[in-house]
Amino acid sequence: MQEICKVCGLPKDLCICETLSKEQQKVLIKLEKRRYGKLTTVVEGINDKNINLRKMAQDLKTICACGGTAKDNRIILQGDHRDKVRNYLAKIGFPEANIEVE
Repeated sequence: MQEICKVCGLPKDLCICETLSKEQQKVLIKLEKRRYGKLTTVVEGINDKNINLRKMAQDLKTICACGGTAKDNRIILQGDHRDKVRNYLAKIGFPEANIEVE
């Protein structure tokens, strides 16, 4: 017998919890200026419960070829990578309407 998801009640291989959580989140991508005039891209609004934020940060660092970290429910990347981050989030299932870029 297959494992049943406790949240949605479907078998684990058909579970839609992660998809539903992505559709309900409002993601904000913004550019901040840090010490010495360095630019950083900050991604906020991703709920850490259903999504592995550290894995997502690692993928973004690889795609953008930059350094960064994931802490306090935020992903911080070194440099201006707003377009690449928006494209990545849309590719992994976040709706374009819920991604706001500043």
